Amino acid sequence: MGIWIQISAGSDKPIYAQIMEQVSQTIAKGILKAGDKLPAVRKLAAELVVNPNTVANAYRLLEKEGLLTTKTGSGTFVGDPKLRSKDISQLNALAERMDTLIGQGVNLGFSGDVLMKMFKDRLGKFTKKS
Repeated sequence: MGIWIQISAGSDKPIYAQIMEQVSQTIAKGILKAGDKLPAVRKLAAELVVNPNTVANAYRLLEKEGLLTTKTGSGTFVGDPKLRSKDISQLNALAERMDTLIGQGVNLGFSGDVLMKMFKDRLGKFTKKS
């Protein structure tokens, strides 16, 4: 399955982080599923016109997070979510990011109800609706 990644040269976010974020979102949205093969490092680097080390770094960090798995000689694949560890440091980092977003929303004058609706609307983009 092919993935589509767009790099923004003018972004404050490093290229490897942009790759990580977009691959992670593609997995979270179910576009890429466990076992799907990702493009080879050199192929993706050529498509994005970036250094192969940048793509390799992104893949390595996504593998460390448990989202990807690399099989020597076969390639890089989406990992099985059942095998991903729920590291307490990852949960704490997520909670801190949520706190930051909630604080920004409150500072903009949004009520808890409005923020909850926004959260649910955004969450709907990542979960299947029954």
